[in-house]
Amino acid sequence: MALFVPGEPGPVDQVRTWIRTVGGAESNVACNLAMLGLRAKWVSAVGQDAFGQAVVAAVESNGVDVSGVVIDPVRPTGLYIKESNAGGSPVRYYRRGSAASGMGPSLLDQLDLHVRVLHLTGITAALSDSCLDLMRALVAVPRETFRLSFDLNWRPKLWPGRDPSVLRELANAADIALVGDDEALAVWNTSDPAEIRRILPDPPTLVIKHGSRGATLIEGGTQLFQPALRVDVVEPVGAGDAFAAGFLAATLAGASPEHRLRSGHLQAATTLRTHDDVGTPLPSELVTSLLNADADAWAAAHLTEQGVLQA
Repeated sequence: MALFVPGEPGPVDQVRTWIRTVGGAESNVACNLAMLGLRAKWVSAVGQDAFGQAVVAAVESNGVDVSGVVIDPVRPTGLYIKESNAGGSPVRYYRRGSAASGMGPSLLDQLDLHVRVLHLTGITAALSDSCLDLMRALVAVPRETFRLSFDLNWRPKLWPGRDPSVLRELANAADIALVGDDEALAVWNTSDPAEIRRILPDPPTLVIKHGSRGATLIEGGTQLFQPALRVDVVEPVGAGDAFAAGFLAATLAGASPEHRLRSGHLQAATTLRTHDDVGTPLPSELVTSLLNADADAWAAAHLTEQGVLQA
């Protein structure tokens, strides 16, 4: 989607200048994966308008394959407004009747699923009945070569008049499920990892994100908690998508459970330190150092807004 953020400080109702960028959960994950050196492809639909051209160009500029994006000649590109601040950024969506909401199961015929991971989110399921049908078709595809990753990505403003119980159905069908504990509390009335595992018993890999506190991995009968990296937060929207990308990249690389969670936290830090939904890479030597740090060194690490590491 096209994304607008305030271009000047002050109360939002007095802002006269807005900066246009782009955003969206799945495209954020794709851009972060490309940033990490993986081949990533993003498939969606945009309108035949200036916003659609800008979205596709921006995602492609991050090294993502956009050849599967559908250009809808009738419906417009969706957009949203983000009131950006460090404590949490209210978001206002304008996507009813958008090109993306017109997607349906017919899109499946255009997808090349000779991939290692297919990543979906609960946002798409909320956009329309046809989008939900598409999601159900995707989770039903035989997984001969790929794993299905599903991020709950609860957006309550997208669900009025729709039944969010389908999120449990979709998440439980995944091979890798990612859920924020605040999201689980809103949707399933619990933030307890054991209870979330009871609600989602089938995914071999379950990741529960605890925001700035850390993340829990439940896999193969074991449970591991990894504290988050301390970061001077500029603005948090998009950090969950970056975490997902870091975790998936490390999973594909065969990394240890601890390194997979740390990779998620490190990638999330790139977004936490910017007003944009996708940040800039951390220095590779810093990433290597923190991935291999002992528990005390990891806990003492602190990324400032200027990118200075303090320990």
